[in-house]
Amino acid sequence: MTVDASLLELLFSGANLFVLPFWTLMVLVPNTKLTRTVMGSLLPFVALAGLYLFLFVTSSTNVAGIEVLSDPNLSLTDLAAVFANPHVTATGWVHYLVFDLFVGRWIYWQGQESGVFTRHSLALCLFAGPLGLLSHLLTDAIWQRFSAGNVESGVAG
Repeated sequence: MTVDASLLELLFSGANLFVLPFWTLMVLVPNTKLTRTVMGSLLPFVALAGLYLFLFVTSSTNVAGIEVLSDPNLSLTDLAAVFANPHVTATGWVHYLVFDLFVGRWIYWQGQESGVFTRHSLALCLFAGPLGLLSHLLTDAIWQRFSAGNVESGVAG
């Protein structure tokens, strides 16, 4: 199946817009019932994973050279050549969107459960996924240490 360039652009843009409400809820209104309800659902991930599956299948059948991705001797130059194709790039981008949102959701729920501040980590995760995860892990470690110190000294947390 061939995906025409305008449809590919529409799917790419749509996926980018699709994730924004979830990030907005987690960052701006994390403690509302609406945010907890929406982020309790796995449906956004099913929708994005379905789009990824479609893009993956159609890119692997239509993009010359995509089999290079399974080569154990894959070089950076080879990978760059494959990702020069807009279809492959869109597929890879949706991959990032799904996993960054999934990690963001995990950070969100960690914050809800422990009370640790997560807004900065979520914002970082939106724009630079692994940095947001690192930020949360560091913030949580500091929070746990601070909270443990307050409990040991008799200060209410």
